[in-house]
Amino acid sequence: MDALPALARQFAAYVGVSLAAFGVHYGVLAALVETGRADPVRGALAGYLAGAVVSYGLNRRLTYASARPHAEATWRFGVVAAVGFGLTWLIMAGLTRGLGLPYLAAQVLATGAVVFWNFLGHRLWTFAARPVPVLSEGASGMR
Repeated sequence: MDALPALARQFAAYVGVSLAAFGVHYGVLAALVETGRADPVRGALAGYLAGAVVSYGLNRRLTYASARPHAEATWRFGVVAAVGFGLTWLIMAGLTRGLGLPYLAAQVLATGAVVFWNFLGHRLWTFAARPVPVLSEGASGMR
């Protein structure tokens, strides 16, 4: 039963880090769309990438306290983020282009869906503790 409060604390830390990443994400999105430099879908994707940079550093250190080497964690983070990127694209395109929703409302819905994917992907794979190899009795020299 101690696992549930620990999971809740970790998710709360993730949400705090996510707020910082969302600030960057939404700032880039709004800046690109409002200045006419990008349509809402491209702006959302650019914002997603900028937020991902913030998310990696803070989540590695604060949320998951991971000791996984950067060389391993960064490509894993990239895979999870790429799936989230694809989900963001699908949701934003469907809601803004398909249903005509305002881009910020669509982004809020996309964020709500993607946040759970990213948390679980990073918890269970990106920043998870590395498995410890088990030596056979003969290989360890112990009897």
